[in-house]
Order: sequence, then structure tokens, then C-alpha cells
Amino acid sequence: MTQSLTERNAFYQVLTRKITILILVVSFIPMMVTTGIIFYRFNRTYTDKIAAHISELVQKHTQNIDTFLLEKLGNIRYLARRFDNGQTVPKDFLRLQLEVLKTEYKDVFTDLGLVDQNGVQFAYEGPFRLEKADYSGAQWFIKAKAKDFYISDVFAGLRGHPHFIIAVKIQSKGSECLLRATINFTAFNSLVENIHIGKTGMAFIMNSQGQLQTQTDLRIDPSIMASMANREGYKHHKTMFARKQDPTGKNYLYVSSMLENIDWLMVYRQDVKDAFHDLWKTQVLALGLFIIGCIAILSVAFTLPRNIVAHIARSDKKSEVMNKQVVESGKLATIGELAAGIAHEINNPVAIMVEEAGWIEDLLEDEDLKESKNWDEFKRALSQINTQGRRCKEITHKLLSFARKTDSTVNDVQVNDAITEMVSLTAQMAKYNNVTIETDLNQGIPYIRISPSELQQVILNLINNAIDAMEKNGGIIKIEAKVSKLEKNHVVISIQDDGPGIPKDNLNRIFDPFFTTKAVGKGTGLGLSICYGIIQKMGGKIDVQSQVGTGSRFRIWIPFQKDKIEQTNPLFKD
Repeated sequence: MTQSLTERNAFYQVLTRKITILILVVSFIPMMVTTGIIFYRFNRTYTDKIAAHISELVQKHTQNIDTFLLEKLGNIRYLARRFDNGQTVPKDFLRLQLEVLKTEYKDVFTDLGLVDQNGVQFAYEGPFRLEKADYSGAQWFIKAKAKDFYISDVFAGLRGHPHFIIAVKIQSKGSECLLRATINFTAFNSLVENIHIGKTGMAFIMNSQGQLQTQTDLRIDPSIMASMANREGYKHHKTMFARKQDPTGKNYLYVSSMLENIDWLMVYRQDVKDAFHDLWKTQVLALGLFIIGCIAILSVAFTLPRNIVAHIARSDKKSEVMNKQVVESGKLATIGELAAGIAHEINNPVAIMVEEAGWIEDLLEDEDLKESKNWDEFKRALSQINTQGRRCKEITHKLLSFARKTDSTVNDVQVNDAITEMVSLTAQMAKYNNVTIETDLNQGIPYIRISPSELQQVILNLINNAIDAMEKNGGIIKIEAKVSKLEKNHVVISIQDDGPGIPKDNLNRIFDPFFTTKAVGKGTGLGLSICYGIIQKMGGKIDVQSQVGTGSRFRIWIPFQKDKIEQTNPLFKD
């Protein structure tokens, strides 16, 4: 038995483990694959969206800068076409045109100047003293001489302030000169400084050598600027999108775009954490939901199998109990058949004894023995033989009647008759144990459609338990039957004894299979369990009230049909 229980527990543990692993595999693998795919696709889509959005903004601002420079170049080229060195005084021409430009564009144009082919400025209009300034060695002048127009990089020059120059070549009377205009660096720089996205997104402009052309508070690694200034990467793309790490270890997004009219690069930089803040918030939320899902799966994986296996174990236990009950029922049936056979065998010789006693009595009447001194003793002995024979015949008849009613055929049963029959059957046992059985059976109790043998089995079991509880110390068993006032359309049977009672700790277990307080070998623990099952099958209920030292009372409620009580007792009719 111990080995069987150990093997069963090991089987349940293996089954629990297998179900747990199955739940984990079936739940986790699809969830992880699905979550990974969604996570990857969402991250890729959002990254592409951010890149497209920033690239679009950079392109838009690049176009704005291009438009600004193209417009200012157009203004200077228009002035160059209007200039006539033979008819116009250069100084007056520059003064008048600068006034028009300032009226139209405010402080965008700082000054104007005319530079001859030797690099000497022979006419100037502006706030600085730059008449006769020599630009022959200046890089912008050298490059401007070789082109029809030229936009320089930002430099300090003779005036010591950042600025850049737009120069246009003029052909007049066989000679060449340059019309030079200085663009206000502050006005130009404000166009770039106003570009902000997020908390850390800022823009700046640099030339092809990676030198800044606008003011910025950003500290940018020269190697990063040099890599972005490489024009090879812009042959097939309008913008370049890259992640780079500065010397401090911070990661930044860089989006760059080339200007069309000048060899400059518009660069936008933003902290990666700032750029992908919303994405990371969503990822954290998704991760939190994923963790919650994992916790839910784990809780189910470790809880559900235990509940399932526990349910299987309870079912196995109930099945085992039922099997044992079947065995016990078979034993009871066998005992009943044996009792019937014994009763039948005893009944025949008893009948012969009674017949012979009657024959002897008749012979005594015929013989002249009335004067015998033993006549009265003969009569007494024969009378006692007849009385005890009839009594023995009655006992065997009842035993046969009970043994033959072991089936569960449903009939209309009168409760009072069933109780009376079981009291008669147990009368000798009660007398032997100094127990008195008192009955209070109300008249008018309706017939109940149940199995007679099952009802007798329940009543007999409860009477026998009450007798056994008194342990030959004697006592009284009170049996009462009536129509219940608490439960509508129910008959209540009460069996009460004044025995030692049942301890409170055992009251909740007395109907459990194989629970018994009797000594080993004196009880199977199935009696009350079988009674409980029979009453439940009848649609009724059974309860017990007990107190140590006072006794116990079992009550049985069995339902009946209303028309049955009306047929039995007209007083119960509506």
C-alpha cells in the first residue's frame, strides 16, 4: 500500500511537470516570437518614420537657405547688370543701391564694393573704412576671378567680424571688375539658429572642409564633421542619416544635406534619447505588458497543472472509494444471501419442532395423564416450545425479508413500517446491550417512492451505530418520524441516543469514507458514507448533532410528492 501510494505520488508529480512544461512551451514560444516580430517591425517602422521626418525638415530648411542665398545672389547680379563704368560714378551708384537694399532687406546687406582686376577696391559704400583695400591675396578674390559669380565661406577678414561675400563679375569697356556685397552674418545665422526639434535638436552649417559656417553652442568632434563633409555620400541621396558617438560616449543622430548654390552642408544633430523618446516609452510599456504576460503565464503554468492533477487525484480517490464500496456491497449481498440460506435452513427444523410439540400436546389430551403430577409441567413445556418456535419463525421470517430486499427497486414505502421492521430486527441486539428503543411515529406520514432496502439499510446502520456507541452500558434510543415543518414536502426521521457523543473534531469527518473511531477490525468506516450516498441519491440530506457526554442525533430528510400526502391524510390538502 505504501509502495502504491509512493508510485502514485511520483506519477502525479511527473504529470504536473509535463503539463507545466507543455503550458510554458505552448504559451511562451508563440508569445515570444509574435512579440519579437512586432517589436522589431514597430522599431524599424518608427525609426524609418523618425528618419523620414527629420530628413524632410532638413531638406526644407536647406531649401530655405538655398533660396535665401539664391535671392541675394540674384540681387547682386541685377545690380551688376545695371552698373555702367562710363556713365555712372561708382561711389554714387553703390550708395544709392545700398540704400535700396537696406530698405528692402533691412540689415541683410552690410556693404557694397567694387574691386578691380588687381584686387584693389576702388569704390566702397558701408560702415567700414575699406576704400583702397587690397584683396589681391584673399582666397575669395582668387576664386571669384575664375567664375562669373562666387559665394565665399564665412571669414573675419579685414574688419575682424564673421561675414561672407557674394561677388559677381562685371564686364565694362574691355575691363573686368567685381561687384562685392557683404552679407550680415547675424541675419544669416539666425536662419539656422531658429531650427529646433525636440529638446536637443539643433542645426548648423559647415563647408566642404568641415569648418563651421554658423555659430553654435554644440561641441562637435572634428572627425565626425570631416566624415559628413564627404560629398561622395550625397551623389545618390539628398540627405544622409547616421548615428555617431562623440568622445564623451553620447550617441547622436546626424542628418545632413548639401546646398545647391554653394559648397556648404546643412547638418542637424539631436540626442538619440531625445529623438526616440516616444519610441522608448512605448517599448518600456510593451516590455511591461510582456513581463505581466509572462508572470500571468507562469502563474497559470504552475497553478493550473496542480489544480488539474489535484482534481485527477480526487477523482482517482473517489473511484477507489467507489470500488471499495462495490466490494463492500458485494460482501453485504453475500452475507445477506448467506443469512437467507441459514434462516431458511433453521426455519424448517423449527417448523418441525413446533408441529411435533403440537402432536405431543394432542397425544397428551388423548392419554389419561391429567392426573399425573407432571401434567402442568408438560403443558407449560409444550406451550413454551410453541411460543419460542413461533418467535424463532418470526425472527427468521424478518431476516429472510431483509436479506431478500437487497436490490434498489423503487417502490412506494411507508416510513413507519420500515422503521418498525428494523426496530423488531434489532430488538434482541438492543436487549443484549441493555438498550431500550422508543419510537414516536406520527400518523399520516405519506408514502415515499424510494428503494425499500436502501431505506432499511440506512435505518439499520444508524440503529446499530447507536447501540455500538453505548458499549453495553445501556441507554435509550429514540426514533421519531414526521412531516418536516422546516423543509417543505419532506419527511424527517430522527434517531437519537444518550451515548457518549462524538468529539467536535470528528463531526466534519464522520461521513468520509473509511473514517471510523472503532477499534481495528470492528469497523470499515463505510457505513455512514454509504448512508450519506444513499440519502443524497434519494434527493434528501442527512446531518448530525452531537455533544460529548450527552449523546448524538442523526436527522434524515427525504422528499415526497405532494399528492402522496394528500392521499394519505386529507388534512394536508390545500
